[in-house]
Amino acid sequence: MTVTFLQNNIALIAAALMSGGMLLWPLLSRRSNTEVNTLVAVQLINYKDALVLDVREGSEYSSGHVPNSKHVPADKLEERVHELEKFKGKPIILIHRSGVNATGKAGSVLRSHGFTHVHNLEGGIDAWRQANLPIVKK
Repeated sequence: MTVTFLQNNIALIAAALMSGGMLLWPLLSRRSNTEVNTLVAVQLINYKDALVLDVREGSEYSSGHVPNSKHVPADKLEERVHELEKFKGKPIILIHRSGVNATGKAGSVLRSHGFTHVHNLEGGIDAWRQANLPIVKK
């Protein structure tokens, strides 16, 4: 009886499985690459003591960055990840420049070293500036 039901309703079953998969996909894909907006980023900084990790190049960082952020260029992160060990249990917000998402690689590097709360700032430093949040220059 079960086999007959499956044979008679294979299209319906396939549609149900596909729609269930499409509903779960955003939840599953967000775990590996979570983006947060500036409001959530500020909340993570203020209430969860998040580390702001700027992965832009040195000249970009010097031209303006989030106060108290740590600067490690994305291409140097693998060799400098040991500097971040004390932040393993805290949220980390990755800052990049808008339109260039080097944070995908940076996030992967951090996760491969056991960092579990890694977030990309949606829109990068440009979004931070547009929200009129503080910027410091060196």
